[in-house]
Amino acid sequence: MAIVWTAGVRDVDVVVGLLVEFRDWWGRDHPPAESFATSVARLIDDPQTEYLLGATAAGEPAGAVCQLRFRFGVWHAAEDCWLEDLYVRADARRTGLGRATVQAAAARARERGCARLELDVNEANPRALALYERLGFNSRSDPPGGRNLLMRLPLRP
Repeated sequence: MAIVWTAGVRDVDVVVGLLVEFRDWWGRDHPPAESFATSVARLIDDPQTEYLLGATAAGEPAGAVCQLRFRFGVWHAAEDCWLEDLYVRADARRTGLGRATVQAAAARARERGCARLELDVNEANPRALALYERLGFNSRSDPPGGRNLLMRLPLRP
């Protein structure tokens, strides 16, 4: 049975390793591992950020990582939770670990009083998209009723 826990300072190297694997899975070579290490070390102590780690069973090494970011939102007068990253190692996929990690993220957001849990997913990743839809995520807004689009303005190269 999958287990999920909140990463602590002792887990920085595990979180970094999984995020670097996620970067590699996308076929990227940037940012460098050192940048991930510096960023995770900074964010793991930030009360507005949490990392969840998951394993397929007790005593097994972490095979999943999830980054959660919290911020207060005026539209619901409550915290919002942004699921910034979710990665499950290839050998742990189709075991229920991804589902368990997202469900733990939702539970953690509820514990913190969040009004919603949001994320973005790439259309080129249909398995992730299907997982999120099975768990009740949707791309509609309420109102005006159109699909929500994630838009970015790059501020540096």
